Amino acid sequence: MKLSLRFVLPLLVVLFLVALSVTPLIDTLTFHWFTRDLDLRGKMIANAVHDSLVRKLTSSEQSKILPLLIKITLDDRLMAAGFCNGQGSLQYKTELFPKEIRCLDPKFELKPYNIRRLEDGNIHITKNPLMAEGRVLGHLFLIHDMSFIEKRSKETKWYVFMFFILLGIVISALTVIIAQWSWRGWIGAMRTLLTGEGIFRPSEMTSEEVKPLVKDLRTLIKELQVNQHIRDESLISWTPKVLKEILNKELSGDEVIIVSNREPYIHNRTKEGDVEVRHPASGLVTALEPVMKTCSGTWIAHGSGNADREFVDEKDRLKVPLEDPKYRLRRVWLTEEEEEGYYYGFSNEGLWPLCHIAHTRPVFRSQDWEQYVRVNKKFAEVVLSEARSKDPVILIQDYHFALLPKLIRDKLPDAIIITFWHIPWPNPEAFGICPWREEILEGLLGSTIVGFHIQFHCNNFIETVDRLLECRIDKEHSTISFLEKMTAVKAYPISIEWPPYWLNLCKPIQECSNKIRSLHGLSYRSVVGLGIERLDYTKGIIERFLAVEKLLDLHPEWIGKFSFIQIAAPSRSRIETYQHFQTEVRKVAERINEKFNVTQNP
Repeated sequence: MKLSLRFVLPLLVVLFLVALSVTPLIDTLTFHWFTRDLDLRGKMIANAVHDSLVRKLTSSEQSKILPLLIKITLDDRLMAAGFCNGQGSLQYKTELFPKEIRCLDPKFELKPYNIRRLEDGNIHITKNPLMAEGRVLGHLFLIHDMSFIEKRSKETKWYVFMFFILLGIVISALTVIIAQWSWRGWIGAMRTLLTGEGIFRPSEMTSEEVKPLVKDLRTLIKELQVNQHIRDESLISWTPKVLKEILNKELSGDEVIIVSNREPYIHNRTKEGDVEVRHPASGLVTALEPVMKTCSGTWIAHGSGNADREFVDEKDRLKVPLEDPKYRLRRVWLTEEEEEGYYYGFSNEGLWPLCHIAHTRPVFRSQDWEQYVRVNKKFAEVVLSEARSKDPVILIQDYHFALLPKLIRDKLPDAIIITFWHIPWPNPEAFGICPWREEILEGLLGSTIVGFHIQFHCNNFIETVDRLLECRIDKEHSTISFLEKMTAVKAYPISIEWPPYWLNLCKPIQECSNKIRSLHGLSYRSVVGLGIERLDYTKGIIERFLAVEKLLDLHPEWIGKFSFIQIAAPSRSRIETYQHFQTEVRKVAERINEKFNVTQNP
């Protein structure tokens, strides 16, 4: 009831004030309308009797003038009539002709009608000349009673007053009904939001009233959740079981699809003809496979093994891990031309050095870009064919698929698309040298969330978008609005499973340490440094060798007591830059070994 009064009372007050302000206007309009009506009536009556009066005035029938005047005053509104002769004297008049009216009153010279206020009320006076052969015989005065105007004005005010009362009742009723309806919708939308819907996917809220608050409410809920996580983090033991419970709770019923260039399991046929299954030493695979094992779903990746086609079904799928299947692997086949242009060309000769701002100059070729676009479209078609719902959760991995989010968004507008960029994002000036910079940014902004390792990379991405695209950016909440779609840009320092499932298969640490020393002819008392990286110019391998050289220069007592072993898996060896880098690494290692004479076993 109080809520209804809060809506209705201000409305009634406003309507009352409007009615008060309208009343004087109604009086004025009513007066002018009826005055004009009396003017027209006076002229019409004067014209009707003009010839008759002139004939009587110019003949011997002057005795009939007064009866004629009495006859025309039988009209309800015509109060009296009189005739003033040319000398200005009132020669004929009816009984009710006001004594205050004089023929030579100067006010009548200004206009043909006048309004006078008498004791009994207002009267309307018209002065009409009577002409005969160009000569003025006198003037006919017609007096109208204006009391009916006041009566009509009062009636009009009453009607207006009643109209506003009725209008107030109708509007008040509608306002209360709409307010109650909106309030219930608002409460329902709030309840939906507070129960969690709309945090991981847009809620189906139809209440327009709550939408301006949704952003703030979501932010508040997320802050509360973060605080809760901070309080509980020390109490959580991150086991596969706990991860599964959390993912099932947060992504309950959602279809999860991962898209990456590298597949988690590779089938290769050896020279002996046997097939081996290799689990690539990839940080991406290491980080994401526990998620897929926990929540199932589909992993879409390039089938790069020479025996991959032999182990898939008719739809290019297989269940993995082979020993205990948890999810599906969907392999995508690329031609040699596509792989050369998309992977080795644009991705690793263009985007990789560009984003790392390496000393190696990025190379951009139009034919590589064409293959990059073609492969992204091919992966988009596979995602659409694998999606079983209209709103799957799609996790797109790395710089190989910058165009993929938009391609998927165009076909699955309700999908949750999370793109994680596993490498740095350069500053706007560096990224600006890419010939297809706008296309890449537009593709990434098809994502619901774009993730980077650290906030610095997020800031660089937002500044790049701000510099190159026409969009709206909210730096406080780290969001970008582009083409009426919102994309969040967040930092997610990636984590890996620990301990990994294969750790129990390893031999004891001391046994492994002794075997390494034995293989390289090192003393069991020597200190051994170990580096394990891909053979890539961004990994700092040469800089690491130079640091070891500097250590031995400054502290020669460590010569013969310290050895460094670098394990570097060959990577992208088809690219000329990597071939030169491999040669340079070997030259630096040989020079340092020769300098400190390590041909003798320490």
